[in-house]
Amino acid sequence: MTTKSISEIARSIRSKNAGAFFITLEILFDSEDAYRRVKESGAITKAAIAASYGVTTDEIVSLVFFDPGLGIKANFRRNRPSGGPGETDVYGCQQYPPILSLQVPWE
Repeated sequence: MTTKSISEIARSIRSKNAGAFFITLEILFDSEDAYRRVKESGAITKAAIAASYGVTTDEIVSLVFFDPGLGIKANFRRNRPSGGPGETDVYGCQQYPPILSLQVPWE
């Protein structure tokens, strides 16, 4: 079985703040076929996201597949509060790269 990285399949992968203590990760698709194939593959799970970010599954507070919007959304705890000492991405918009190489079964 072959695989593709999620970055090869999704139209957009982005991150942003979800308050001062959480990051929202969004994976958006431009076709229902691509979205459904990824959803049904079982490749996007709390465990897969946690592994990509080097956190525990308990830190992934939600994972939602939003069929009407052809998107997947996950929220996880920030390492440091937004704007806190040592924090380097106040808006959370540079937190998406670890998920880019997540592999999805694809034939």
